[in-house]
Amino acid sequence: MNISPTEAEEALAAIQATMKKTRRAISASGAYGFLIVWGVVWLLGFLCSHFLPDEIAGYIWMGLDILGGVLSAIIGIRMGRQVRSPLAAASGKRIGWFWLLLIIYSAAAIGVAWPVDGKQVAMFIILFVMVGWLAMDLLLSFDSILPGLVIAALALIGYFLLLDIFYLWMAILGGGGMIAMGIYIRYRW
Repeated sequence: MNISPTEAEEALAAIQATMKKTRRAISASGAYGFLIVWGVVWLLGFLCSHFLPDEIAGYIWMGLDILGGVLSAIIGIRMGRQVRSPLAAASGKRIGWFWLLLIIYSAAAIGVAWPVDGKQVAMFIILFVMVGWLAMDLLLSFDSILPGLVIAALALIGYFLLLDIFYLWMAILGGGGMIAMGIYIRYRW
């Protein structure tokens, strides 16, 4: 099968138009809200871990995680109401179950590796969250795989090379990175 340069150009233009429509649909859906919510949770939580005693920071993290979970559920329910497709509703439920099972699995892995210090627990959780992020990207859209890989790489660099400022590093680059990505998706896609 021979394709002329004009036909190839038209096919590429159609692919680019589809990618642009997909990005706009993701942006319009409100999915960016998850990144902003969890970016704020990470920013505040890691700042507390850096500047406050471990026990106080732990309680603050619990509160932030609960708040992030509740806000994520609200965002997910609102997004689900915008979509009338039974297939989309089923996919949304599967995504919710995926994240719940990933949380349970990460808690089990931390339990197996115990005793660990706070920075090790944080690194375990970061790695599991990034695996979840990348899994969602592979299933739904390849557009934010690179930022997910960058955050995972920066987390590992911070953990292995900058342990004294690891929490501050993750607040700014992890939490701030998610907030920036959410804002970028919202306004630039």
